[in-house]
Amino acid sequence: MKWTQMSETATERSLRSQAEYRSPEQEQAEKGAGIRPAQDLPLEDINPVNPHLFRENRWQGYFERLRREDPVHFNEIDTAGRYWSVTKYDDIKTVSSDWKTSSSAYGMTLGFRVGAELPAGVQFGTPPFIAQDPPRQTEQRKTVRPAVAPRNLVKLEPVIRERTTRVLDSLPEGETFDWVDTVSIELTTMMLATLFDFPFEDRRKLTRWSDIVFAIPQPGGLVESQVQKREEMMECLEYFSGLWEERRKQPGQDLVSMLVHGDATKDMAPAEQLGNILLLIVGGNDTTRNTMSGSVYALNQFPEQYDKLVADPGLLENLVPEVIRWQTPLSYMRRTATRDCELGGKQIRKHDQLLMWYVSANRDEEVFENANALDIERDNAARHLSFGYGVHFCMGSRLAELQLRVLWEEILQRFERIEVQEEPSRTLSSFIKGYTCLPVKITRK
Repeated sequence: MKWTQMSETATERSLRSQAEYRSPEQEQAEKGAGIRPAQDLPLEDINPVNPHLFRENRWQGYFERLRREDPVHFNEIDTAGRYWSVTKYDDIKTVSSDWKTSSSAYGMTLGFRVGAELPAGVQFGTPPFIAQDPPRQTEQRKTVRPAVAPRNLVKLEPVIRERTTRVLDSLPEGETFDWVDTVSIELTTMMLATLFDFPFEDRRKLTRWSDIVFAIPQPGGLVESQVQKREEMMECLEYFSGLWEERRKQPGQDLVSMLVHGDATKDMAPAEQLGNILLLIVGGNDTTRNTMSGSVYALNQFPEQYDKLVADPGLLENLVPEVIRWQTPLSYMRRTATRDCELGGKQIRKHDQLLMWYVSANRDEEVFENANALDIERDNAARHLSFGYGVHFCMGSRLAELQLRVLWEEILQRFERIEVQEEPSRTLSSFIKGYTCLPVKITRK
């Protein structure tokens, strides 16, 4: 049965119910952007899930204080219950390493505590494999892993390079343009369309769907209401249902075909399948594109590093992991305690949520000297946690690194400089750490 023929399916009920759901991040956003410096707040009032911290780029002081004074920090709010912010590098590795104690099965972002009574009608579909534990997580992950296996990356590199050169050669010289939309989004969306074998003329739909997955509804925002968000997610569901049926009959080597015919995924319900598809869209879009934009911004913030790179392009090999550390495109991931336990001297209760703040771990001075600075000669840059750690380590990490490397290889051949013209605008989110606009000018060689 086609998804589009179902009436009030579990998937549709799940999406409909989200129109009634106010997320913890939305609750924090509604409190406004009146952010006080971290040092002016009582320790117990520090709550880093406020998305305005990230849109205003004022998160650094909050995490510096938590790492110094309270590295396993407790908060509790009505919409999410009890949660702990884990901010030190070693503590995050500890949580990531023990999936039996710190489970992914209850979601990857801050949400309702386990066992809490949900508002009337609220139902959430079966989660994608990133929000599951082994062995089910392992089985589903294996289904799509061939798309980013080394031998497939060898085939993809010429495609990535050809598209990158085409986009870079089309850029205007001496005019201000938005790097985010013109370069970062275009390159990552073309890559996604290739991986999904998605109709190329509709590829920007992938960008739109990726953006609204974690968008906070607000007047004048990306989406203005939960109802609008739900309607656009239904459009995504209906579009992929068509691809799903098409690839069931005529499979290819793309991600949709792999999910349709994989032993662990072929019989999944629509809600579960949509979750996996959105996971792959977000993973392939938001993270790579924001690191592409972040690399340009970072090298402008640290022009001496830009000078080093221009003088010695061989440093590009280390720029890639260092800028991924510095940018950290996903700020955190959530785990949920399956039993009473202790972390950093704090007593964690069963069902408490643990937010592993990668953005903080990657600035931990005990691991990364002068951590707030971009240093393209940093000898331990590859130790960053931007791709996670343990069983959920990002399977697309090598593809992301490849795209970033090829981009900068081609930039260095063409441009004397990419100059940021003004501060970027940033995403209103404490989960996606990204850019919505980065005005730049280029000077060609």
